Amino acid sequence: MDDYLRAILLGIVQAVTEFLPISSSGHLILAPEILGEDASSLTFDVGLHVGTLMAVLGYFWRDWVRIGVAALHDVRSEGVAVRRWSVDARLGLLLALGTIPAVIVGVLFEDWIEENVRDPLVIAVMLIGVGILIGIADRYGSTIGRLVDMTPGRSFLIGCAQAAALIPGVSRSGATIATARTLGFDRPSAARFSFLLSAPVVAGAGILKFTEAIAGDDVIAWGPLLVGAATAALVGALVIKGFMAFMQRATLAVFVWYRIALGLAVIAAVAMDVI
Repeated sequence: MDDYLRAILLGIVQAVTEFLPISSSGHLILAPEILGEDASSLTFDVGLHVGTLMAVLGYFWRDWVRIGVAALHDVRSEGVAVRRWSVDARLGLLLALGTIPAVIVGVLFEDWIEENVRDPLVIAVMLIGVGILIGIADRYGSTIGRLVDMTPGRSFLIGCAQAAALIPGVSRSGATIATARTLGFDRPSAARFSFLLSAPVVAGAGILKFTEAIAGDDVIAWGPLLVGAATAALVGALVIKGFMAFMQRATLAVFVWYRIALGLAVIAAVAMDVI
């Protein structure tokens, strides 16, 4: 398949599955089977991470500007007296705190995860099992919490859920939104915090993949990389916009059923030796 067409298709798949709670890894595991082995190359890995990051930064640019300006102002005026910081400045600190678990798990266990749990059956089990947990959390979670109610403890717990999503099939957005719902946050607030929290991790992953590509023997195809990144960024922003509107009026049930159906399909494909 033409590398540019492959880049566009992978960019669309990445954007849709990264931001919806259905697991990008659970879908991209099938990419080499459908789009050819080159679909898993570092060129596409780097491009998709860059595109995902640009979607989050672009769609929430007002949030990032408010957080940055407030943090700079409050650090100058209040120093380390965090209790006197504004809501936006504290949110930036809470996002940093929530990023720590994923950084620790990524540094310590990324190689082990790559070697031991990137298996279609593991992905299928995670799709189904975590999907059921997402459904329970969304169904019975409270709907009174807003971002202003975020605390260090809650942010850290949501960050731990994000770290668990390094296991393929879990879904980063699904795990973090479900945890936020369990902690009492309404759906729009849970989704917004989940997307904001993803930015530092996605940026770190993108930098790591780019460093690997530069240091390794892989030849980076800059054209397909940029096309994949642009596609993931544009489609990703549209997906975020649609999902945020969806969370204002609906539950996550449709995604739960989709995860279960996909998990069963992956199990069937393994049984028939298709993947």
